[in-house]
Amino acid sequence: MLSLPRDRWFLDRARGAIDGVDDGLILLLAARRRLVRVVAWLKSRAGMAGRDTSREQRVRARAQTLAARVGVPDATARTLLDLAIDDACLQQGLVGESGRLDVGQGREMPPRSMIPAMPISIAPSTLAPQVLGWMPPPRRMAPLVRAIPGRWQHALLEKAMSRVLVAPLRDGSLDFMKGRRLGIEVSDLGVRWVLTWDHGRLRVIAGEPEACVRGSATDLLLLAGRLEDADTLFFQRALVLTGDTELGLTARNLLERLPWEDVPLGLRIALHRGAGLARMAREAHRERRG
Repeated sequence: MLSLPRDRWFLDRARGAIDGVDDGLILLLAARRRLVRVVAWLKSRAGMAGRDTSREQRVRARAQTLAARVGVPDATARTLLDLAIDDACLQQGLVGESGRLDVGQGREMPPRSMIPAMPISIAPSTLAPQVLGWMPPPRRMAPLVRAIPGRWQHALLEKAMSRVLVAPLRDGSLDFMKGRRLGIEVSDLGVRWVLTWDHGRLRVIAGEPEACVRGSATDLLLLAGRLEDADTLFFQRALVLTGDTELGLTARNLLERLPWEDVPLGLRIALHRGAGLARMAREAHRERRG
């Protein structure tokens, strides 16, 4: 029995975080269903079989490996994957793990299948504002993000930077970062990363930064996706630079000069669409509060 107001406050915050994770699961399932439609359409055009059991085995093996790393019971991960694969099979009219049957049954599919041969878009503009309004804001996802081991966050960030900054890494434009420490703080997620130049690559390290750029997840994503420029965001105080101003401005100027076409196409699309979705979700939240 909770007898202290502080305990009740922590309980409410923990339950709110769980609600945010649950909302995220439903939204991820909706995104997965859209992608399944795309895959089904492409397979029908190529005359491929409806089911690919070898791929399903790889999907399960990868999920179970990840589950073991993060402490999720194998049975729970297996049940979740079975549900997702079963749902995908039902979308395509195939036999799922539960044995439910529609047409197709995994045989060779004719060039014109039950799925219309029409372009399928998963751009943010196809999502209704009402749906985006119920998407959990980044601050609700903060406990989940902070639960991700730091080494995983660092590895992901370093890999992303190595792809985005191919040209500066190659031509020496990042030499000014040698021995320097630049921080990026995502205020609503409660995380901060400190970057330095080490042996020809940018690395995430521990310690205090000499300069730090702070902003919300949405504003930083808008900047990365080239939907907003740095001057506008700094003028609006959406981004704040603290510490060594010269170091921070040098890094900002380098990113502004970075040719967008040098960023890999897949990453450009992901950043642009992700930024658009984040902006629409924020506007939908503001409308709900208003």
